[in-house]
Amino acid sequence: MSFELVKQYFEEDGMGERVMDLAQSSATVEEAALAIGCETCQIAKTMSFFVDDAPILIVLAGDTKIDNKKYKAQFHQKAKMIPWDQVEEAVGHQPGGVCPFVTKPGIPVYLDESLKRFERVYPAAGSGHSAVDLTVEELEKYSGCEKWIDVGKRSGE
Repeated sequence: MSFELVKQYFEEDGMGERVMDLAQSSATVEEAALAIGCETCQIAKTMSFFVDDAPILIVLAGDTKIDNKKYKAQFHQKAKMIPWDQVEEAVGHQPGGVCPFVTKPGIPVYLDESLKRFERVYPAAGSGHSAVDLTVEELEKYSGCEKWIDVGKRSGE
């Protein structure tokens, strides 16, 4: 159902053709890049965390991990990912399809600086077989992000 809601969300703004229903899995960064035909770093992965027991979403480039020091400096606590079996209830999308669109009300979305080096990125669209083709500016607009933050580190940093 999440996929249909995300597709409808983009159709309302004339962007429905950008939402992809993929034949193969896009549940991991590697699978998504293979299914779409892009670099893994261009996958805009959405990670879900609890901050003061409330869910938040952080969207990072596919080759970027959470830097615990930066995260703690930003949110004043250790990173606490939402457990797999609680993700859908907390944010409205199941693991593998978590995206910053059509989430449960009141969930803040943050975009990591790691995304700014790309022209186009591919976040999930509510299912483990989906993606949306967006410019970084469109991701900012359609995600309704709170702000840009720097909590990531690329592999090898």
